[in-house]
Order: sequence, then C-alpha cells, then structure tokens
Amino acid sequence: MRAFWVIVGILFWTQTGWCSQEIPPAQAAVLVREVVYNELQDHGHHGYWRYWIQRHLKGEARQEEQIETADGPVTRLERVNGYPLSAEASRGEQARLTELLSSPAEQARHRKEYGDDERRIGRILALLPDAFLYTDAGLENGCRHLHFRPNPDYPAHSVESRVFHAMSGDLWLDARFKHLARLDGHLEENLDFGYGILGRIYKGGWFRLQRTQVGGDWKTERLEVHMMGRAMLFKTIARETSEARGGFTAVPGGLNLAQAVQLLDQDRPASPLITPAAYVLRR
Repeated sequence: MRAFWVIVGILFWTQTGWCSQEIPPAQAAVLVREVVYNELQDHGHHGYWRYWIQRHLKGEARQEEQIETADGPVTRLERVNGYPLSAEASRGEQARLTELLSSPAEQARHRKEYGDDERRIGRILALLPDAFLYTDAGLENGCRHLHFRPNPDYPAHSVESRVFHAMSGDLWLDARFKHLARLDGHLEENLDFGYGILGRIYKGGWFRLQRTQVGGDWKTERLEVHMMGRAMLFKTIARETSEARGGFTAVPGGLNLAQAVQLLDQDRPASPLITPAAYVLRR
C-alpha cells in the first residue's frame, strides 16, 4: 500500500514541481499521508534525549530537566517563577524520585502512563490523512504550508477523535525530510457530547505543536493547549498547557530509571532562566 502512495506522489511531483508551485488537494493529501507514515515509523525508532522544559501552569512558571528512557521520561523540577527550589521543595522532589525508584507499583504506573501517551500520539497522527481536507497555502521557510478543515465523510467515533476532527487550522510539513514541523488547530464551534448533557467543549479553544530537527529525530520545542468546557452538567473542565523545550543532548538508549536519575544529578549547562513576565503566550 505504501508503494502505491509513493508512486502516486512521484507522478504528481514530477508533473507539477511541487517544491515551488501550488499543489492540488489530492496531492496535498498524498504528502500528508507520506509525512504521517514517516512520523509513525520514527515514533517507534527514535533516540533518547535530555533537555530543559519551561512550563507555564495556572500563573506559575516552572523550569524542569527531563531525561528520556524506554520506561518513560524522568523529570526533576529545578526552578519556580525563576527562583531555585526551597530546601523543603528540594526534599520533596528528591522524595518523589526516590519513591519512583523504590516502588514497583509506582514504576508500573509510570510505564503505563508513558505507554498510554505514546499510543495516544500515534492515534492522533493516524487521523491526519483521512479526517481532514487540505488546501495548499504555499512554501514557507522550506515547509509546505497547508490549511485543513474537517472531512465531513470521516466517521469520528471516540471522544479523542471527535475533538481532534472538529478542529480546523494549518500545518507545516518539512519539504525536504517530509516531517511535521508545526500544527495549529482551533475549534470554531461548540462540541457537544450526549447533546450537551454529558459535556461540551467551547468554541475558541486552540492548540499549537511546533517541532525541530535534533540529530536524526524531530522533537517538540513548543506546545500550547488552551481548551475550556464542562462535563456532566456543571463541572467546569479546562486544559491549559504552555511549554517550551530546548538544550537537547543525546543520552544512551539503554538507560533505566535509576541511571536517568543519576544523570539528573550531574552538572550540565544551565537552562535559560524563566520569569512569569517573560513567559508570554503567542498565537
């Protein structure tokens, strides 16, 4: 099946010179399918990295160090609102990591959460070729820019797929390596579950995923999720995530959780300081 899409893509690109000209919707869909294939293949065969994370949550700016392992990432909080942790907070972080290393139940939970997240990412990527219709917006900085809107013929059944399928927006595909460079989406209408009785996600919600090439991998360098809604009549739900990542450094692929914690204790170049005033959301 992949060979069919490759042949179709070659025919399209040979005839139209896709790198410099506007491409038709059918060709855009072929390109998206090829990009998703690459992403899913790489998703299961990626390297492992150490990096800093700057998160903005509920008015609080948090700075973390994270190391990836096959059992999931290990993260340590370093600063809050630009200041080093207090002695009490440092002891709390150390106690949390000690619990992770000493408790089989905690390790099992950690691995399960990581596995669930990985499978969720795969399911969302797999929606892109069929759940949306695409129109070309030209080339921008080496990326093919596409507008997308929901495909009315796509049967979205799960809550996860219904939320994503209700989005419209833009994506940027690296024209050389055929990887996802950026994905922006927004919800133009309220999304109801059970006729609004079970829940509703309010229109105006938006997200942004921005990625960069690091070595042979593509890593997330910016993530914004801003959604509001309610569940079961009156309970307000909110998903507010704003984070940046950088300072990517390769680590050995065979690290276990204990080795990752040991690495976190080693010196490394300081990540950029962060303050709430400097952390401004950009759409």
